[in-house]
Amino acid sequence: MSKPVTVNIPHQLGRIEARRRIDEGLGRLTQQLSGGATAVVDHSWVGDRLSFSVSAMGQAVRGFVDVLDDEVRLEVLLPGFLAMLAGKVKGRLQKEGQLMLEKK
Repeated sequence: MSKPVTVNIPHQLGRIEARRRIDEGLGRLTQQLSGGATAVVDHSWVGDRLSFSVSAMGQAVRGFVDVLDDEVRLEVLLPGFLAMLAGKVKGRLQKEGQLMLEKK
């Protein structure tokens, strides 16, 4: 059974800059989801929504990122085994997302 993990990250970058940073930081995001293992990543943008899937160690994680003017919403569907780690995964995604979107 899949468990959805949702993270909302506020930002002050505007939609265009937030999307650019998400695009550049996608590797870091997928590394967090794969636990550092070699992963197969598929992703595509439709408007300001990034859909992605990450497959590593026999597990597949999929989700999407919605980029808004003042917030990024990340939703990840964790498969059975990884669903037990949902709290830890959510915390790591929140932290990495905030670092990616900090105003510099």
